[in-house]
Amino acid sequence: MSALEGINVLDFTSRLPGPLAGLLLAEAGAEVTKIEGPAGDPLDNALGWPDASHTYARLNRGKRILRLDLKNERDRATLEPLLETCDVLLEGFRPGVMARLKLDYAMLMPRYPRLIYCSISGYGQSGPDAGRAGHDLTYLAGRGVLSLLATDAGEAIVPGVLLADIAAGSYPAFMNVVLALFGRERSGRGTHLDVAMSRNLDMFVLGARAGRLFTGGSLPNALRDDARDPAATIRAIDEIVGRKDAREWMDLLEGYDTCAALLEPIDTAAPLELPLAPQLCRDAR
Repeated sequence: MSALEGINVLDFTSRLPGPLAGLLLAEAGAEVTKIEGPAGDPLDNALGWPDASHTYARLNRGKRILRLDLKNERDRATLEPLLETCDVLLEGFRPGVMARLKLDYAMLMPRYPRLIYCSISGYGQSGPDAGRAGHDLTYLAGRGVLSLLATDAGEAIVPGVLLADIAAGSYPAFMNVVLALFGRERSGRGTHLDVAMSRNLDMFVLGARAGRLFTGGSLPNALRDDARDPAATIRAIDEIVGRKDAREWMDLLEGYDTCAALLEPIDTAAPLELPLAPQLCRDAR
């Protein structure tokens, strides 16, 4: 039996963070129904992204897709029985949108007290920034993460992956929904989860500060603290690394329990592994 078998999820999200959280729930056994507007998910036909439709298909595989106009009475009537059996509701709009649709937690909670309602947003459901527009780079810049990804000249490097969307949105949403389901087994009541991508990035900054303790251990003592003479440390590393090419270094390190890897271009790196959800370990009998 899958961990979330029998759990019904209504997914009102679009693009990446919410749909990936919904996919993780589906991979864990939940029945996920994705509610889209009449025009569908914007990701399915995103301009300038040739792979958009393929990405949309991967994110939403195994889900039931319903396209509804939630301002239309007939379509609202289609939604009502789904709410009756819903265990988890995912939404990724700016704060206030679900309230205007009469689908916010405050309105649904009295009717469905066991409902777990998960809101994924950039800046949270309250506070001075709650209504601000934002996207992955905005959150990374505002929380200091981009300042950690910079050239020697201090110029920010735009990461080629959507760090905030996935690591600070999708995965926290998935984990907190599962925790809330566990908590509901004890309390009998649901809850409202406020997943704010910008706030969830703070752990990356904390990890980056701690990570500085784990670099430079193989250098001479005089060079380990590169704050003393950064140029000298860089020259020493350049000289050592420059003695061989990357493949020669990897051959030399073969067989040693050391953290080393070649920088692989995306088209030659290991293929994506699905399912994406963590796998349950079973006793060998």
